[in-house]
Formats: sequence, C-alpha cells, structure tokens
Amino acid sequence: MHLLLVSGFHLGTSQKMSDIEDESDISFTVKFLGRVEVVRSSGQQILEEAVQSLKMPDRFNSEKAAKKSKVLIFLSMSGIDILEYKTKFLLYSCPLSTVSFCAVLRDSPKVFGFIAQHPAADMYHCYLFQSQKLAPVLVSAIGDAFRASKKEQNVRGGRDLVVEALRHKNKVLQRENDELRKKLGGHIYEAMS
Repeated sequence: MHLLLVSGFHLGTSQKMSDIEDESDISFTVKFLGRVEVVRSSGQQILEEAVQSLKMPDRFNSEKAAKKSKVLIFLSMSGIDILEYKTKFLLYSCPLSTVSFCAVLRDSPKVFGFIAQHPAADMYHCYLFQSQKLAPVLVSAIGDAFRASKKEQNVRGGRDLVVEALRHKNKVLQRENDELRKKLGGHIYEAMS
C-alpha cells in the first residue's frame, strides 16, 4: 500500500471542518470533480492524468460529463462515503482497505484525490475533489483514518493469532493430560493387583 500524506495537518486543528457526530466519523463539504478509471493503484502522475481525462468531454461517460457538484465526504474507520450534498444520496462507498493512494495535486493545491480498487472487479478508480482551503487537511485526515484502520486490523488480527495459539496449546495439554491419566490409571491398577 502506498499512501502519500501531507505533513503538518492533523484532525485536531482548530478549524471547523464539519459536524462531528462521533469522534471517529467526520464529514467534509467539497466539490466533486469526478471519478475516472485508472490503470495503476498509486502515483501523483495517475492523479494528474485523471484530472486531464476529466477535462476532455466524453459523451459516453456520464461520470466525466457531470459538472462539478457539491458533495459530502463522510470519513470513518471503515471507509470513505461520497454523498450528494442536498439529498444525502450515497454516490460511492470505498472501504479504507481498498484505498491505495491519496494526495493533493502538485499544480493545483485546491484539488485532491484518492485511488481505490473496485471491490468486485480488478480495476482502480480515481476520485477527484476540489476544496478552497481544506485539500491538504482532507488528505491528512484520509491518511490518519487509513493508518488507524490498519492499526486496528493488526491488533484485532494479532488477538486472533494469540487466541488460536492458546487453543492449540490447550488441545496439546489436554492430550498430554489424558495420556498421563491413562498411565497413572494403569499403574494404580497394577499396584492393586
């Protein structure tokens, strides 16, 4: 996994970014520029090519033809949801485990995007957004959520391994205990005879 982050911005800044219902769920209002299928899972060049692709009109692709629209990016430990601003209709949902890259465009500091693998197909999409002031903060927030999610998965996975190891050890000790009971039972029987 490659994840490019902008340093110096943290979720704990004094700027009001959204209404926070839960400390781990955050929403941001931004302009959605579009979603483009891309050939690779990471890289600044891929973001730049995706932006160029959006600039070329495509009458066959409604995602590219769509005008900039206001959306809510809902960020949680499990994923990134993109909702239509007025209706709150879910446009896209990307589990954090599918996100492979996130960055602010070098030439356009107001534009940022992330690349995610399609959950059911072997393809990647680049989601592009524009924010007047929060692009670097959003990239940092996505990176923070990604790292926290990975850390939680590792802890949970580590606990599962410990539990499995303890179950295995318990079975071995139970077998050993049964064998010792049989031997002890045999010795007791011999002593009584």
